[in-house]
This record gives sequence, C-alpha cells and structure tokens, in this order.
Amino acid sequence: MSANELLEDAAQRPAQVAGEVLDGISEDTLNRMPGDTQNSIAWLIWHAARQQDVQIAHLSGEDQVWTSQGWERKFDLDREANDFGFGDGPEDVARVHVSDPKLLRGYLDAVTSATVDYLRPLSDADLEEVIDESWDPPVTRGVRIVSTIDDAAQHLGQAAYVRGLVQDSWHGKY
Repeated sequence: MSANELLEDAAQRPAQVAGEVLDGISEDTLNRMPGDTQNSIAWLIWHAARQQDVQIAHLSGEDQVWTSQGWERKFDLDREANDFGFGDGPEDVARVHVSDPKLLRGYLDAVTSATVDYLRPLSDADLEEVIDESWDPPVTRGVRIVSTIDDAAQHLGQAAYVRGLVQDSWHGKY
C-alpha cells in the first residue's frame, strides 16, 4: 500500500463513523449538549468537516467546499467563511443546530471527496515538502494532512461517545 492509498483510506474513516453515528438519530439527540455545556453531535461532525475543509483548501489552493458547493447557505449558521469553530464556547456550539442529519453527512462526504481528490496525485516529495516553518520541527505537507485527518477522526469518536451518552439505547459499532 502506498502512502497515498494509506492517507486516502484514513481520510475516509471519519465519514464511515459518521454514517454509523447519524443512522436513525433524532433531532434532539443530534443537538443535545451533555450538561448543556459540552459539544453536541451536530457541532462535533460540523467542526470535523469544517476544519478539514479549511485546511485542505489551504493546502490545495482550491476554494473550500463550504463556499464553492453552497454548504454555508444550506447550514445558514451566520459564520465567517473561514470559521470552523475553533475556540467555540457553549453558546457558539448551541447555534450549530441541525434538524436533518443528512445535511451533516452530505457536507462531510463532500469534504471527504475533496480531500481524497487532493491526496490522489501527491508524490512522496509533495508529502515531504515543508509548508510551515513556524513550528519546531517544521511541518511537512504529509504531517499537516495526518493532523487534519486525526482531528476529524477524534471528533467523530467523540460524536459516537456523545450518542451513547445521551441515548442509552444506542450501541453503535464504534
């Protein structure tokens, strides 16, 4: 398996988990914030997709899926185009209210597709290219991609945990 194939597989895992987490979910469960202060499933999945979209768009030089495919209108969240929820407090999280889980799944799938399309032609030299020298050690394109995928995977794991936490009867495979 090549590095690209490995990255493509990893990039698709969060969307697979999202499918399980969102299957049969109610609007209440989707938007419930444990303790009224913790991240909802809707926010976690939205944020996982947004951070990946913003970072992959930056790496590729392409427009974000959020704006180029009209997802910002579909979600209607009144946020800046580059806002992906970093630093959101409980009030911000609560404003990410989604009535239809298909909206979240559609956006995450679109971001995943754009990510895989970006990854496919990258060479080993592309992955080794230093893209950010402000860190010690400097960050390569490959490291940034892994970080982006890891962030999405962790947030989807959190979404699965929250689903089990707020819906006792749910026992997904994750």
